[in-house]
Amino acid sequence: MTRRFGGEIAPTEAKFSFWGSLGDLGALVMRSGAPQLRLRIGVALALVFVGKGAGVIAPVMLGDAINTLRPVVEGGELIGPAFVLLAVAFAALRTAAACAPFARDAIFTRVSQSTMAKAAVETFAHALGLSLDFHQSKQTGTLTRIIDRGSRSTDFLIRSLIFNLGPTMVELVMAMVVMVVRLNWEFAATALATMALYVVVTFRITNWRLSHRRELNETDNRVAGLSGDALINYETLKTFGAENRIVETYEKAMGDYVNASARANASLNLLNAAQSVILNVGLGAMTVMAGYLVAGGALKIGDITMAILLLSGLYAPLGMLGFQYREIRQAFIDMEQMISLRDVAPEIVDAPDAVDLPPASGQGASIAFDRVNFQHDARSVGLRDVSFSAPPGTTTALVGPSGAGKTTAVRLAMRLLDPNSGRVMIDGLDMRQVKQASLRQAVALVPQDVALFNESLYANIAFARPGAGNDEVRAAAEAAELGPFIDSLPNGMSTMVGERGLKLSGGERQRVGIARALLANPRVLILDEATSALDGPTEAAIQETLRKVKAGRTTLVIAHRLSTIVDADQILVLRRGKIVERGTHTELLAKTGEYAALWRRQTREA
Repeated sequence: MTRRFGGEIAPTEAKFSFWGSLGDLGALVMRSGAPQLRLRIGVALALVFVGKGAGVIAPVMLGDAINTLRPVVEGGELIGPAFVLLAVAFAALRTAAACAPFARDAIFTRVSQSTMAKAAVETFAHALGLSLDFHQSKQTGTLTRIIDRGSRSTDFLIRSLIFNLGPTMVELVMAMVVMVVRLNWEFAATALATMALYVVVTFRITNWRLSHRRELNETDNRVAGLSGDALINYETLKTFGAENRIVETYEKAMGDYVNASARANASLNLLNAAQSVILNVGLGAMTVMAGYLVAGGALKIGDITMAILLLSGLYAPLGMLGFQYREIRQAFIDMEQMISLRDVAPEIVDAPDAVDLPPASGQGASIAFDRVNFQHDARSVGLRDVSFSAPPGTTTALVGPSGAGKTTAVRLAMRLLDPNSGRVMIDGLDMRQVKQASLRQAVALVPQDVALFNESLYANIAFARPGAGNDEVRAAAEAAELGPFIDSLPNGMSTMVGERGLKLSGGERQRVGIARALLANPRVLILDEATSALDGPTEAAIQETLRKVKAGRTTLVIAHRLSTIVDADQILVLRRGKIVERGTHTELLAKTGEYAALWRRQTREA
């Protein structure tokens, strides 16, 4: 069942459901895409049972071998053929039991790793497809931890459940049968009572420890979120001299993590001590029982060895039961958090009958808002009853005070948001009926704060159209007035720009954003204060370039400097989400309304 995003980026605590989560894990395995998937699963399971069976039978062989020995003074041989055969069988079975897991891992690793990769890729792709509101409310560090821990949990669950815990239960049943047949029911009952007490104590203490583990995870998430936010916003905290304040917050979070870790480790030590006491008391009791029976002639010396080896063979996997039970539950919780993230329904999806845009006319596209209303969850003002039309090849400018709804209108025009009511249309089609891939190819944005990847200048420009040739990328850079800057760099277009482009100035980042948009060759070009970080001469050059590239395109412009939009075909003045004035620059000045007052204020300041 899917759920829509409602303010939380992802569940911080998923409810544990063993069978439901096991079903999710099985579905992940079956769609992992591993080569020879079913064959690998079958062979791996067969090797598991072969190894466990050999591990149970091997002590029987050794016990029988010891029982064939008699002192020479009593008429026995130094080493009889029966002893040699049984000893060889014991060694061969031990070897099979030891090597079966290696062969199993070699065969099954492709499946477990493919499952982990499939889970990570599917969750990552789903996260990228979620709504703008979701990503504006998330913490990147926390989200990446959920994806990473959730995908890695699949590998752990497969190995623990299928190859350890399940086969250990089978091995226990086989050992009980051998004890009843070869020894007596009292040995089997003692071993079963030891195991039952061990399991009960382990599960109770582990369940008690889950709160400590959950607290540890929450503090770990907080540490990751704080460090991620600080490193991403390094420039901001550096600007305000907030390094010490951020470090103090981080230090407090790390202190909480240390305290949580100490509590978790203390409870773990208690669990390990309890397990050791139970197992060794059980082993001692069985040894004493065997000694009495041997002394009474009911058992032979080799039977004691067989019983001890059988129980010790069970102890090896059971010694990790507490760890595995805790980790299995935590892995299920991690996987459920990942699946819960994937259950967040994207708000912007293609309609079942969505179509591609018609072929480009070469004149741009028509954009129309028809009685559009939109309300943000976290804001009191959105858009209210907004209607306008931008014919192909024209320029429409949006002006108004901060918070008036300009950026919201642009996001609606790009279908990063859907209106609560009304329609946003492109070339006569409701955008909700157009495939997003087709729409993204038709619209390009140059934002005020251009976000760049930690790649080269060339890769950042070519991101808009990966198939573009070197000459096309260079031409787009030249059109954005980047040519002299690139030529001045030792590595030219291969220069790395740093995380989020922080190695470049604000103006340089804006020019890279303009070059990227020009390379995309869109029908609709959206400029959100695209020249706000440029100096006067460069802005003038870029404005001239933009005038040229507007030909054959429809352009939407968000502007605070009105001098950049005096040649717009229509100007829309927004206030508190409504269009209060519209017209050309000349017409709006003649109205002596809000636009005219804003123009007089800016020209007076200039």
